[in-house]
Amino acid sequence: MDHGILVATRKGLFEYHQVNGAWSLVHRSFLGDNVIIAMRDPRDGATYAALNHGHFGNKVHRSVDGGQTWSEVGCPSYPAPPEGYEPRQPEEGTPAEWRLKLIWSLVPGGADEPRRIWCGTLPGGLFVSDDRGDTWSLNEPLWRDPRREQWFGGGADEPGLHSICIRPTDSKTMSVAVSCGGVWHTQDGGESWTLAARGMRAEFLPPERCGDENVQDPHFMVQCPSDPSRCWVQHHNGIFRSDDFGHSWTEITDVSPSSFGFAVAVHPHDPDTAWFIPGVHDECRIPVDGALCVTRTRDGGESFEQLRSGLPQHDAWDLVLRHAMDICSSGQTLAFGSTTGNLWVTESGGDAWEQLSSTLPPIYCVMIVPRS
Repeated sequence: MDHGILVATRKGLFEYHQVNGAWSLVHRSFLGDNVIIAMRDPRDGATYAALNHGHFGNKVHRSVDGGQTWSEVGCPSYPAPPEGYEPRQPEEGTPAEWRLKLIWSLVPGGADEPRRIWCGTLPGGLFVSDDRGDTWSLNEPLWRDPRREQWFGGGADEPGLHSICIRPTDSKTMSVAVSCGGVWHTQDGGESWTLAARGMRAEFLPPERCGDENVQDPHFMVQCPSDPSRCWVQHHNGIFRSDDFGHSWTEITDVSPSSFGFAVAVHPHDPDTAWFIPGVHDECRIPVDGALCVTRTRDGGESFEQLRSGLPQHDAWDLVLRHAMDICSSGQTLAFGSTTGNLWVTESGGDAWEQLSSTLPPIYCVMIVPRS
């Protein structure tokens, strides 16, 4: 097996490998520290970890030896706002600060951009590094778009840019998803942006604003690597599919036991196959009836299977966050973790699950990675 599982948690970063046919914990890093997101760059094998030290701020670290040793690198930083400028969060009416609250996404650039990394943050800024994280710059065209001032927080107080999808065949074409700020698309590497959330709906707003593209709450967005015209979004109000590279969206209805959730994964070679982890909408955010399951569609959302083998079906209250499920390049191995410290893996596309741990700290991010 040529891949491992990176698990970013409230109290450290853990890595699992298969050893003699069984999954084993092989690395522990940053024990006791709050690791929000982790990423291994498939282009050069470097591993990145973003830590949130609360009152002491955010830090980014890089390892070039598979997590054996780490070096602190640069951290995204917002410029000062223009003199006299006081942006407002429209729903709360409070000042929107121009400072980093949280690093919420780390994504490698295209194959033709070997040193480029993209970073999404709260409060909704997109950053890019062209030196493997040593320095960062804010994407000014998106940040200074006047429509951004209509964004507001979803689960967090600030809007957050959590999903970055780069076109495999064109590194300058990409889409990002913001909670609550909809989906945005660029074809020139971020020099200009178009709003691309047509077809989504926000039932938490008054009826006249339900279809407003600029205030949608996508929880997570993925694209199929082999057919990037197909994108999937787990939205606050359900599941949405795009067949035109994420420019417009169709809602998938009649999903049992629920269409509410945070995580989504798409098969890398079959755009019609995708996985979701359903929960109770909205305040509870627990599995339906305390029975954990994964739903899978193999026909583009026309029907869904409930995958329960190996998952707890009684008194399970696991919440799976948006970055806490991932899929390997073959489409057979998936892994996900929960805020109760449970970690599961399947090597059968979800037909049967194996629990790797029940004692981890709360899990924020799971990533299936090439082994260094």
